[in-house]
Amino acid sequence: MRYLDPKNDLTFKKIFAEHPHLLISFLNSVLPLQPDQKIESIEYLPPELVPSIPLFRFTIVDVLCKDKLGRLFIVEMQMVWTDSFQSRVLFNASKAYVNQLERGEDFHLLQPVYALSLVNQNYVLDSDSYFHHYQIVAINEPDLQMKGLEFIFVELQKVKAKSLKEKALGRLWLLFLSESEQLMDQYSNDLQKYPELKEALELLKESSYTKEELASYDKYWDAVRVEKALISDSLRQGREKGREEGREEGREEGREEGREEGKVQTEEKTIVQLHKKGLSAIQISEILELELSFVESVFKKYGLS
Repeated sequence: MRYLDPKNDLTFKKIFAEHPHLLISFLNSVLPLQPDQKIESIEYLPPELVPSIPLFRFTIVDVLCKDKLGRLFIVEMQMVWTDSFQSRVLFNASKAYVNQLERGEDFHLLQPVYALSLVNQNYVLDSDSYFHHYQIVAINEPDLQMKGLEFIFVELQKVKAKSLKEKALGRLWLLFLSESEQLMDQYSNDLQKYPELKEALELLKESSYTKEELASYDKYWDAVRVEKALISDSLRQGREKGREEGREEGREEGREEGREEGKVQTEEKTIVQLHKKGLSAIQISEILELELSFVESVFKKYGLS
């Protein structure tokens, strides 16, 4: 039996945008909600319109809903990570929070917004944790929280078989989203112990889709591969150009000191260029094979954040 990948635009919408009870199960088991905060029912809302931002062509932003208490839930799938994605998430959640009120309505009517971002690339490279929960808290008193906006990022590539040590529904939902077809089949018995996951698995069976839908499914992955290749080529070309400029400047100086200075200047230019593409200091350090402390010093020198 062949299962399709749930991260694809087609399958993700089929599961979570067409079956509210599956979305409720997913949100209740993954979000950090207290027992008395569990979602009982939801109403789908039209996705928010957001400005066009480079590298976001393959972000699924079509799951926006609210429950009977008025709380808003945004679910996004990000296939290609950039630091700018965090800005987009903040924009979406803030806009959803503000748009709850009509002109003249009281602020006490505002309800919390939860932004759940499923990321298909690792962005916290120095941590094994795949679950990152952000709140607005006092810096020196983290127990003091300004309620209204909460952000949850899940790095799906870190959700591996070790998560099965605890067969909690939330872990299994994330495994369902993160693993390959082979592992999906391997752990299907664990997944099918829960009616919601069993139903979701049925929705992933290739036989459930028409030829036209499968063609759309394949087209989406082709486009994602092209986008990743373009980003990879751009980074590689920038790195090679930087090295060549460093060599040229070094030859013109005719001295080792000149070559080293030219190399440093080129590396600084490359770091600034990659920062403009939305990459973090850690990512730039890894790509250019430079010390993180040097990259961070360049960020400070040019006022990069």
